[in-house]
Amino acid sequence: MQSGRRRFVKTVGAAVGALPVAGAGIATATSRDAGRVGIAPLAFDSPDPRRHQAAPAGLIQGRAEGIEAFAFDAYGTLFDVFSVTALCDELFPGNGDALAQRWRAKQLQYSLLRSLMGRHRDFWLLTGDALVNAAAGLGLDLTPARRDRLMEAYLTLAAFPDVRPGLEALRDRGVKLAILSNGEPRMLEAAAQSAGIDTLLDTIISVEEVKIFKVSPRVYNLGPERLGVDRSALGFVSSNAWDVAGAASAGLTTFWIQRSAGEPPEELGFEAHHVVSAITDLAPLVGA
Repeated sequence: MQSGRRRFVKTVGAAVGALPVAGAGIATATSRDAGRVGIAPLAFDSPDPRRHQAAPAGLIQGRAEGIEAFAFDAYGTLFDVFSVTALCDELFPGNGDALAQRWRAKQLQYSLLRSLMGRHRDFWLLTGDALVNAAAGLGLDLTPARRDRLMEAYLTLAAFPDVRPGLEALRDRGVKLAILSNGEPRMLEAAAQSAGIDTLLDTIISVEEVKIFKVSPRVYNLGPERLGVDRSALGFVSSNAWDVAGAASAGLTTFWIQRSAGEPPEELGFEAHHVVSAITDLAPLVGA
């Protein structure tokens, strides 16, 4: 579903970028695709190069010394959220791709909005809300039976091909492995079991422990706490550039899985320390 991700990257910036940030005035994105995700386009603030903090020289390419554990984002990194597209198209012929794209965009938008509002709702319920809105926005008849089928699909999302071999290679090197995700625990446990990677993980860490979504630093702080390692010894891995920026801002060593060639990093002032194209690229960075 790489093509689905490429299309999503073009539209999700509108959904995320158009959100107000406390104390930041109006710093939002313009996009000709904004209407597709239900967001009115606004204007960019002029970038301030003094705010930009590039990764230290030599970190993007090269070994990652001292890493004892990895915490992985789940959705879009381990599990392909666009593997639901086929079912979306089966239930709504001709609208499958549009529904999958809008559903994911609304899911992320609602997680950020609820964090800003201080009104937490677990990711399972939030994902259902996002689906209802996405279907309504496309004028689709989302019956209870169709809604249930689509929601259940989130429990059995396909894993990317590099996930299992990449995790196995890291386990062979004695590295601790965890999921650190917005997901609700039942969702994450079911997806990991369905993908056959549950036995490779030391633990699954959900934002439900702190009742706020990424990119709150409280979420990323759970990683070293739960894995019992120093902050400097934890690598955070995500294919979502905004997630990488959030983890880097929280002081973690970050690894961006750049699944879509040409996808740019976010302009949030924090770049990935390492950029690779697949999870199987991680083990050689940490050595034998």
